[in-house]
Amino acid sequence: MWVILISIMLLGTAALIVYMNRLAKKDFLNVVELSFEDFPSSERISLFFISDIHRRLINDALIQSAFGKVDFVLIGGDLTESGVPIERVYENLVKLKELGPVYFIWGNNDYETDVHELDALFVGLGIKVLTDEGVILETGDGGRINLLGVDFYEPEKRQEGLKNVMLEAQEGTFRILASHTPSIDKEIQKEDRIRLVLSGHTHGGQIRVFGFGPYRHGGIHHVGETTVFTSNGYGTSGLPLRLGARPEVHIIHLSRMDQ
Repeated sequence: MWVILISIMLLGTAALIVYMNRLAKKDFLNVVELSFEDFPSSERISLFFISDIHRRLINDALIQSAFGKVDFVLIGGDLTESGVPIERVYENLVKLKELGPVYFIWGNNDYETDVHELDALFVGLGIKVLTDEGVILETGDGGRINLLGVDFYEPEKRQEGLKNVMLEAQEGTFRILASHTPSIDKEIQKEDRIRLVLSGHTHGGQIRVFGFGPYRHGGIHHVGETTVFTSNGYGTSGLPLRLGARPEVHIIHLSRMDQ
């Protein structure tokens, strides 16, 4: 009897692991609409947001499904990690460039690699790295969006990192902060006037049991007047397994609330 029960448990465990591995390799493209009363344009601006690629090779079908639908691409950190061939990183970046201009912020795992080699790749492909700095994106009707990127900082230095990037923020703009870690929201002050934070890092907990996981599931939450959007990420950390937090990339549409 015990042999039968143990065999059933082992088979069930093996089946669950196979399912979790298959889920981790799937592609889910989510479309998100975010509207703001103070968005500076009557036009809708769209971006392709992908975070935490890690060891994965981006599916061609995923790129095709977003082609022609976005104005720019934002990589929210952890493009790669230790042991990933630079050729795979190059291939992923070339695919993302098909969608439009690409902006990148550093994640913790990116620093496990040869950063000089990565930097050379970015320069060669014309990818803008936002390391405690920002760029101005102008809409056709004169709206000004300040995309700010903060470097990866350990928790005790995140306040310093936010202070650094806010020195680059421009007045009279709609401010978007790209931060690999969503916990930067604890440092944001009302006077920073950051309207949107885009982040990843947590993988939505990656493995959630009965809805519970080590981190909050990806999605939207609000801190004061700031909207914080966190992605579950495209790849995995450690074992290539997911449960209850499927991999995802996003097309995010930004618009004025009265449209």
